[in-house]
Amino acid sequence: QVQLVESGGGLVQPGGSLRLSCAASGFLFSNYAMSWYRQAPGKERELVATITSSGGITNYADSVKGRFTISRDNAKNTVYLQMNSLKPEDTAVYCCNARRQLTYSALSYWGQGTQVTVSS
Repeated sequence: QVQLVESGGGLVQPGGSLRLSCAASGFLFSNYAMSWYRQAPGKERELVATITSSGGITNYADSVKGRFTISRDNAKNTVYLQMNSLKPEDTAVYCCNARRQLTYSALSYWGQGTQVTVSS
């Protein structure tokens, strides 16, 4: 059974930091690119950061560049999102996604999300 379980969300003041984790099970984690998405109330889902299966390449949304860092530990089947200098506009539900591109299709799995609230 495939599972992606996020943790680490919560309430933090502007300028603060949080570290999100996403623990994977039920599939070969090291074969999948991993991403963090977020969705704020009334807004579309936004891709925040992506890391390749080996961890060698990362990409970030312009809105989080220089503040967020995505990383992964394939031995622990876990992907992380370190979030620094948080702003109120970072408030959202953050979800992790696992994706593996096949020849004619793709496999994609989602976690249930963790709430991040940035407020004083």
